[in-house]
Amino acid sequence: MVKNMLGAMIAIAAALCAATPSIASETKFPERPITLLIPFPVGSGTDSTARVVAQEISQASGQSMIVDNKPGANGFIATRMAATAPADGYTVLMTSNTHYANKFLFKSLPYDPIGDFDTVAVVREPAPLVLVVGASSPYKTLDDLTRAAREKPGALTYASGNSSSRVGAELYKQLIDADILYVPYKGNAEGLNEVAAGRVDMIFSDVGAMRPMYEAGKVRPIAITGTQKLAFLKGVPTSAEAGLPELQIGSWGVVLAPKGTPEPVLEKLNQLFSNTIDTESVQRLIAATDGVPARMTRAEIDAFVNAEMEKWGTIIQKAGIPPQ
Repeated sequence: MVKNMLGAMIAIAAALCAATPSIASETKFPERPITLLIPFPVGSGTDSTARVVAQEISQASGQSMIVDNKPGANGFIATRMAATAPADGYTVLMTSNTHYANKFLFKSLPYDPIGDFDTVAVVREPAPLVLVVGASSPYKTLDDLTRAAREKPGALTYASGNSSSRVGAELYKQLIDADILYVPYKGNAEGLNEVAAGRVDMIFSDVGAMRPMYEAGKVRPIAITGTQKLAFLKGVPTSAEAGLPELQIGSWGVVLAPKGTPEPVLEKLNQLFSNTIDTESVQRLIAATDGVPARMTRAEIDAFVNAEMEKWGTIIQKAGIPPQ
C-alpha cells in the first residue's frame, strides 16, 4: 500500500512539474513576437489602426507585434490563418464587423466566426456611417433623397464596397419602404469615386474613406447614422435630427484569438490592447475621425457582438440578400 501511495505521489509531482512551465509561460506572456493578422489591404482603416496600436504594444511589452496583411477572398485568407493558428496568443486577428456579417452573407465559410475564436479587445466605439451623395447631386437633404427614392422606385442606386456600407443602405431602404438598386464595388473608395462622378446616387461610407473626398469638395454628406455628431462635418445632421432616428448603424473593429487560447493570455492581450487608448498616438488616430476610445472587458465584448449579430442578421434576412 505504501508503495502504491508513493507511486501516486510521484505521478502527481510529475504532473505538477509538467504543468509549471506552461503556467509560467502564460504569466510571462509575451515572450516572443506576436503576429497581428489583418484581412484588409495596406492603407485600409483597420490596417492604419493596427499599425499604430502594434507599435504601442511593442513598446509596452518589450516584444515586437508584427502587422501581417493578408487581404483578399472576402477576408477569408487572414481569418482562416488565425482560426487554425496555435492557440497560444502569438497569432491574433484584427478585423471588422464584416467578420460577423459574413455568417449571413455566405452559404459556407472556411471557419466558424464565433466557434473558432475568442474575443480579445476593442479600442474604439462603433463609428457611425455617413450617407454621401455627389457634390453636384440634386439631393441636398435626407428628405430630398427619401422623397426621390419613394417617387421613383428602382431608379436610384447605392454603391457599396463592404458589408457595413451595404447593410446600412439596406436598413435605410427598409425604413423608408423604397427600392434602391445595389451596385457593388471592391471597396468604398471605388464606390465613393463613382458617387462623386455622378454615376451612382449614394453610398453609406465609413468616415475614414469619405473624409478626403469631402475635404476635396467631391462629395456631399447629408446624414450621419445614429446619434453621434462628427465635429468636422459641421451642419450635417444625424439621422435622428433628420427625422429617421431608427437609422442607427455603424462600423466597428475587434481583435480575436484562436479558440482555446489560455485565459491568462487572453486577459493579458486585452490589457495590452486596451492600454493603447491611453497613448498619445492612438488618441490622435481615433480623434482624426472624431472617434471615441473604448475599453471593454471580454465579457462586455461578447455581449456586444451577440447583440450586433442579431441586429445585422435581421437586416440582411429581411432584405432578402441571398448568401453567396
